[in-house]
Amino acid sequence: MTERGRLDGQVAFITGGGGGIGRGIALRLAEAGAAVAVFDIIPERCAETADRIGELGGAALVLPGDAMDTDALRAAIAATDARFGRLDILVNNAGGVSAKPFLEQSERSWRRHIDINLLSMLAATHAAAPIMIRGGRGGAILNVASIEAERAAPNFAIYGACKAGMVSFTKSMAIELSAHGIRVNCISPDHTITPGNQGNRAGPVDPASWRAHSAEEVDAMNRLIPLGREGVDAECGDAAIFLCSSMASYITGVILPVDGGTAAAGGWVRGRNGKWTLNEGLSFGG
Repeated sequence: MTERGRLDGQVAFITGGGGGIGRGIALRLAEAGAAVAVFDIIPERCAETADRIGELGGAALVLPGDAMDTDALRAAIAATDARFGRLDILVNNAGGVSAKPFLEQSERSWRRHIDINLLSMLAATHAAAPIMIRGGRGGAILNVASIEAERAAPNFAIYGACKAGMVSFTKSMAIELSAHGIRVNCISPDHTITPGNQGNRAGPVDPASWRAHSAEEVDAMNRLIPLGREGVDAECGDAAIFLCSSMASYITGVILPVDGGTAAAGGWVRGRNGKWTLNEGLSFGG
């Protein structure tokens, strides 16, 4: 890693940092030298990520909590400030989704989607930005959206709407906070291997419990993605390092897909014959 990619002396706070993309980002930030406050609803995952950061020689703060509880989220950010005396990086990663047609979703489901995917970002940003401003060193805010923010998302309509709101908020905050040297950017992942989408939604991260997909399913999934495979969480972490470090010192308000090319493909998929098509109708079993 170049010196411009280093984050030595900086402090990062990440929501949903105990598993999947959040964990991948937390570990990459720690490898770059940042102290990392890990906020996650599953205590075992908070502790495991913190242990890994310790193995990397970094400092970690374990903060179990529910990102839908905005008071708990604000308190965790305050605890991070109290522990380290500064905050330089905020990663709004916590999120969740339940696949269901909109007309079959209850209002309670709408609100839970909004609370975890959108309101948590608003509350964390509202709490963290003043600490960055007080420090006078600028800062970086990274929001983790999805490519569903910028395309139709049948059966994921509320989730997609929340992620679209995240994209819009990213651009607005990039302008509002620019005078303080705070850069605000967003990554938009697509198919990424995480515990949640492998059925490991609670307890410690346990790859041994993940469902084994058939060769046909793997092939179908890989042909949906131009680069021919699902992403891994560390690749989102690499994008985070770039956007949160001085390598991106003149970049703010951008939405960076980390998706193997699926957004660019716009529905084109690689057919079984290796040729690109819009019509084959590939599917992937859950």
